[in-house]
Amino acid sequence: MAKNERFEKTYSQGTMNVTEIWVEKETGVNYLYHAAGYSGGLTPLLDRDGKPVISPIVNG
Repeated sequence: MAKNERFEKTYSQGTMNVTEIWVEKETGVNYLYHAAGYSGGLTPLLDRDGKPVISPIVNG
């Protein structure tokens, strides 16, 4: 694995139907990934106001 990976998986659930949350390290934007069978999708995770969920960025 590369040391400077851009995305970090912060949550994972399931084996056949997988749901994961990934954080883009440069902006802190959270993405929801869901896969079931041969299909999957990725979308920004939104708060109740429709704005992207942003995690604090840790430099280091």
